[in-house]
Amino acid sequence: MPRVQLLTKPNCHLCDSARAVVSEVCEQLNENFQELDITEHPNLAAIHADFVPVLLVDGNEIAVWQVLPEPLILALTKPKP
Repeated sequence: MPRVQLLTKPNCHLCDSARAVVSEVCEQLNENFQELDITEHPNLAAIHADFVPVLLVDGNEIAVWQVLPEPLILALTKPKP
């Protein structure tokens, strides 16, 4: 499973912006990411229906609504404990 997961839903302009940021950063850092449409996952929809996009790295939520490159870069480059 990729370290980076992006939770989105259809017709979401914030999701489109987040996807572009995540795609660019992951490409630069040679990381893969997985995009999950919450409308196809009822358990995710129940939790995140009004809070997308959501960005997860290693299972930890690092952004909601607005995804910026810097926190993603930091999360992917910091040493693991």
